[in-house]
Amino acid sequence: MSINLEVNLPTLEKLPNTYLVSLNHYSAISLTGEEKSKYLQGQVTCDVTTSTEHSLLVGAHCDAKGKTFSVFRLLNRNDAHLLIQPKSSIESSIAELKKFGVFAKVDISETKELAIFALVGDDAITTLKNSFSRIPDSLNPVVQSDTTTLVYIPGQKSRYLLIDSAPCLENILEKTNLPVYSNNIWNLLEISEGFVQLSGENSGEYVPQMLNLQAIHGISFTKGCYLGQETVARMQYLGKNKKALFSLTAALNQPIQSDDIIEKQLGENWRKAGDVLCTYQADDGTCYIQAVLGHDVDSSTQLRIKSQPDAKVAIEALPYSLAVE
Repeated sequence: MSINLEVNLPTLEKLPNTYLVSLNHYSAISLTGEEKSKYLQGQVTCDVTTSTEHSLLVGAHCDAKGKTFSVFRLLNRNDAHLLIQPKSSIESSIAELKKFGVFAKVDISETKELAIFALVGDDAITTLKNSFSRIPDSLNPVVQSDTTTLVYIPGQKSRYLLIDSAPCLENILEKTNLPVYSNNIWNLLEISEGFVQLSGENSGEYVPQMLNLQAIHGISFTKGCYLGQETVARMQYLGKNKKALFSLTAALNQPIQSDDIIEKQLGENWRKAGDVLCTYQADDGTCYIQAVLGHDVDSSTQLRIKSQPDAKVAIEALPYSLAVE
């Protein structure tokens, strides 16, 4: 697309009132065929039987041991189930789905022909109304307008996804005259919302509860059997889960390395507290970090980045509770 991207990387507080984000690091796994719903129901944590043309579900795809291949947002477009997620988690997930899909009447592929943009901010609804007659909301999170799928993303910020071919979206977005940011800003928003950004490197490492899926309605505990269900249920009802997803901030002199870890202080010593999943480094040095840590970490725990031990790490509040219901 010919739309010019903003090059600055502001902090969360310095972002404009309303803006666009290119999600060129996102794609989707598409499932079509007469048995697509039945098949997917036995593969993922969310209840696919509740999915409608206007619904948006959050879910995870796990292996037989309950370890997460991918975390996705499930919506329906043109009679297909679309599992919207980062491209980096698609390879391992789609390989496993295809492995078992040969026994069902289902076609599984990546939707490389679709582009995804996000519209964010206080004037998002007004902007959408200039181009679309129907706007998604909390009751109907997904609506179809001609060839464009519009998706309402609940959270602290007003966020909407626009899904269509690149040329169609380009025509729509150019009329808004809004700044367009790179996918780094989406990572920032997802970190602040506590929605995990799972890369290929972290695929197959964590059960869904370690990624807070139970707190954002990404796991159905009443749907019946699916791949990895026994482990997921045991974690929930026997209290065996000892990790959780956290949002952190730190003032850093240099970016975090891909293999860096978070450490916590125990007396005069420091020990590993957890792993970094995703980061966003603002121009002023503020770093927003998404990490999996021990669930007993709180605001009194002293944390640091191993490679930058002098930088203080603060735990930020998540917009949901991790208390077990």
